[in-house]
Amino acid sequence: MNNLASRTDEELVVLYSKGNNEAFDILLNRYKNRIYSYIYYIVKDRELTEDIFQETFVKVITTIKQGRYVETGKFPSWISRIAHNLIIDYYRQEKSENHLSNDEMNPDVFNRKELSEGTIEDSLVQTQIRADIRKLVAALPDNQKEVLIMRYYKNMSFKEIADATNVSINTALGRMRYAILNMRKMAEDHHIELSL
Repeated sequence: MNNLASRTDEELVVLYSKGNNEAFDILLNRYKNRIYSYIYYIVKDRELTEDIFQETFVKVITTIKQGRYVETGKFPSWISRIAHNLIIDYYRQEKSENHLSNDEMNPDVFNRKELSEGTIEDSLVQTQIRADIRKLVAALPDNQKEVLIMRYYKNMSFKEIADATNVSINTALGRMRYAILNMRKMAEDHHIELSL
């Protein structure tokens, strides 16, 4: 591990992409305070900062493992840009969710498909999608299933998941990533459509 600590960011990325999880732990420790502080400085909310911080590193892990990270010698800037984009996404989503109140003067505001109860067909499709998702989750390895259920069904943060399962945050993030990749692959292999 001491040998790894002296490696450059790019060398650690390459090692992590080849399966060396200790390399990612070093990268995480190298930049976690900086990224956390950056996010908190903008959002000024600890819980929201935790969520965006965790999503940032999920995205980092996914991008590196999929071989989509392009080495530019600016790894810290790249992580900061991911965090920044996730912050913008959060505020955009919040703005669109609160946009309805600004439209109250428009008489057609409630005449929108997303506000309608939906058809029986939509309801049947949604029921089928939920059943398919349950089957995919059930087919996951236990450690991946556990993390996915804690994150999406129990709404736990990755720190809470790591504490509950006695693993590092990096391991919890990795298990979540593999769970999602495995579910996508199973859905593809079995021609399961997971959206309307």
